Amino acid sequence: MTIHLRADRAVFRFSGPDAHKLLNDVVTGEIPATGSGDGEVAAAWALLSAQGKILAEGLAGHAEDAIWVDVHQSVADDFLKRMKMYRLRAQATIDDLRETHRVGFAQDEEPSGIRHTDRMGPIDMGYRTIAPVEATADWVQNDEFYHAERIGVGIAHQGNDFPANDAFAHDIGLDILDGIDFAKGCYVGQEVVSRMKHRGTARRRPVIVLGIEAPAGSAVIAGGREAGTIGQVVDGVAVAILRLDRISDPSAVTVDGKPVGVALPVWATYAFGESTPEE
Repeated sequence: MTIHLRADRAVFRFSGPDAHKLLNDVVTGEIPATGSGDGEVAAAWALLSAQGKILAEGLAGHAEDAIWVDVHQSVADDFLKRMKMYRLRAQATIDDLRETHRVGFAQDEEPSGIRHTDRMGPIDMGYRTIAPVEATADWVQNDEFYHAERIGVGIAHQGNDFPANDAFAHDIGLDILDGIDFAKGCYVGQEVVSRMKHRGTARRRPVIVLGIEAPAGSAVIAGGREAGTIGQVVDGVAVAILRLDRISDPSAVTVDGKPVGVALPVWATYAFGESTPEE
């Protein structure tokens, strides 16, 4: 059994009679109301600003009469502050487990303890597991394997590929990857999400960029114009959130003045060269 530590993730536990309602009413995804933490699929979700930009995103899974959520460390303080504000008088407890628990990733076999299947749309990554710090001593203390796997299938992560308050939910494909519940009631930023869905105004989408010899944040140039920037680079590959309409010729894309390859994720329902109505 090999478990890779995801050191950049922060863990929060939501419990109490109103915990599910609290989360489900403010984030984009369909948060599970029940579960044992024995491998059920974790829900992908995002917490949005009123303008529809992603403030936090991650996975949520039910176990031990609570909902276990992970976010990138860079947004953990803001996420906790906002969720406490939304809690108001709800009967819900939010436990900050950053000092006591860690997030891990397993792929070769199902781990023991609290674990949820890390599946987004058709992409089954493996398992997200959460454990007390003292139980993680034998984990691989390096998350490069995890990031290589998710970059290879075009999954963009906040903090690694884009900052807070920069991307819309559609920009990272949450509408395709089951990270948006289009049937549930209102949540923060829902009007923007709904408008982008019905008007088809998503102009930026995740693209896999290969053969990179430049650092994260470098511009992707297509047709003489910047189409976006690359995210975290592992073994010369990165996910970039790019303007599809600016990539009319995928064979003529550069990063830092050098040619690179671009490919759409296998789950993509979009294409290079697509143009959409302006907002």
